Amino acid sequence: MIENLQKSPYKLPFSYYLNPDVLFLAKDLLGKLLYTQIDGKITSGIIVETEAYFGIQDKASHAYGGRRTNRTETMYTNGGVSYVYLCYGIHYLFNIVTSVEGEPHAILIRAIEPFEGKEIMEERRNMSSSKVAISAGPGSAAKALGIDSSFNKKDLTGDEIWIEDHGIRYDEEEIGATPRVGVAYAQEDALLPWRFFIKGNKYVSKPNKI
Repeated sequence: MIENLQKSPYKLPFSYYLNPDVLFLAKDLLGKLLYTQIDGKITSGIIVETEAYFGIQDKASHAYGGRRTNRTETMYTNGGVSYVYLCYGIHYLFNIVTSVEGEPHAILIRAIEPFEGKEIMEERRNMSSSKVAISAGPGSAAKALGIDSSFNKKDLTGDEIWIEDHGIRYDEEEIGATPRVGVAYAQEDALLPWRFFIKGNKYVSKPNKI
C-alpha cells in the first residue's frame, strides 16, 4: 500500500487543526504523512502512533489547570502550529497544537513509518530504515525527521514542516487505544485510553518508549 501512494498529495489546511475534538484528531492523524524540509532535504513518515492531551482539564497536559509559562504559551495559540519541547534533557518531542486560541489541546506524535528521504533518516539515526528503532517512540521519530527546538512554534501549513493526506484510512478495529506513556503523575487521568496506534505496525513504540 505504501509504495503505491499517490504523488499528488494534499497538505492539510489550517482549518483542519481548529477542530476542538482532540481525540478525533489524534485518531484521524493516523495514516497522515508528516513532512520536514531542512536545507532543501525532504523527509516524511506515515504517522502510526499518537497521544491526545486535553487542555487545561487534563492532568497529563503541560497546560493543566491553565498553567502558562514561556514553554506552554505555544499551546494557547490557534491550532496548526508545532509545539516542540525537550524531554529529560535528551529527546525533542513534536506535538501538534489543535483547537482554537485559548484552548490548549495538543497531540504528541509518538511514531512514524519512514516514507520519503529514508537515506537522510538513516544518516540522522545512524541505522537502517528497516530497523524499528529508527522512528519508534516520539524522540526517535523527531530525530529521524530532523526536528529540534528550532521547529517550535512553526506554522504547519508552511514549507518547513507540514502534514499531508494521501488517502490512507483505517477502520476502528485497526486502531488500538491504550493509556498514555510516562504520565503516572496524572493520577486518574493516567488511565485514560488516549494513546492511539495502528495495530500490527512494527514502527509503533513499545509502551515504555520515550
